[in-house]
Amino acid sequence: MKKNKYILILIFILATLALVLILTQSKSTFKRALSDFAVEDTSTVTKIFMADKNNNTVKLTRMEPGKWVVNDKYPAQNQGINLLLKTMLELEVKQPVAAAAHDNIIRELAVNSVKVEIYQMGYRIHIFDKLKWFPYEKLSKVYYVGGAIPSNLGSYMLMENSTVPFVAFLPGFRGFVSPRYTPIEKNWRDYTVFRNSIPEIESIRMEFPSDQGNSYEVRRAGARQFSLNSPGSNTPVIDFDTLKILNFLSGFRNLNFEALLNDMDPVKKDSILKSTPFLIISLTDTNGKNNTIKTFHMANLAGHMDYNGKPLPYDPDRLYALVNNDQDFTLIQFFVFDKVLRPKFYFLKEKLPTKK
Repeated sequence: MKKNKYILILIFILATLALVLILTQSKSTFKRALSDFAVEDTSTVTKIFMADKNNNTVKLTRMEPGKWVVNDKYPAQNQGINLLLKTMLELEVKQPVAAAAHDNIIRELAVNSVKVEIYQMGYRIHIFDKLKWFPYEKLSKVYYVGGAIPSNLGSYMLMENSTVPFVAFLPGFRGFVSPRYTPIEKNWRDYTVFRNSIPEIESIRMEFPSDQGNSYEVRRAGARQFSLNSPGSNTPVIDFDTLKILNFLSGFRNLNFEALLNDMDPVKKDSILKSTPFLIISLTDTNGKNNTIKTFHMANLAGHMDYNGKPLPYDPDRLYALVNNDQDFTLIQFFVFDKVLRPKFYFLKEKLPTKK
């Protein structure tokens, strides 16, 4: 009888311990779920959707390793994508919002935050991280990113279906992460205009509409041999500087625009596009794909002067450019493009005066 009593007492103690352990684990799991903003393995992220309260939305989709697209239309810039993934990986929670500020922060998040949906590749059967069968895409996290805390060393964040906002931060980063979660499409687009190495270039046509005498075409004539022709002519220029031609061609390796101006006032934009282009560049690669851009001078609104103190006719630092099959109106810098904005006479060898 006494033995059975001890057994019952032992069972009661073990059951109590088990109940306490379960409740403790459940409570801990609940808290962790409310603040689990970080992504443990960003290599499995397949899609990121972001939206703000002003109806700005962006969808970033991984097509293959190192290649993402924006809203199923445009190539994404890898630098921005990598920074966002790094942020998601390293994100940590400092503390929940203080009770005194709780209601204000909830109201602020309701009207001024970015909703973030993160999709990852999962497996319906996943055993000890070794056996992975039946892959599928799953929505793994949904949370809201708000503004900066007063010290600017963290951001307010809230899990969907939660009422407990937290302060999230990046260890070692003196700032706040909110700007990295931008739902503005143009902030994620790749700004490349030309990205062609010399072996990829078949021909380049440079047309100066207001100075046709300096228009020309560079055509491939061999492995690393190119000819210099007048536009539409099959008769090449005989005496030109081949080193300058190669330097010119190498300039197309990495050319980017500075800013997208698609939202410019339509009247102003239409006026610019109806003006005579400064230069039209057409590059055809060895696969037959053509990439043509049209550039236009900017008005000298800043009042730049020449060396004689006279106002310059145009802005000396920037040009407008119509790129991506005339789909995007952009701003480009002379500093970036100068190496390819060469007139025909630049390549011609100087003729030394003959001695009498």
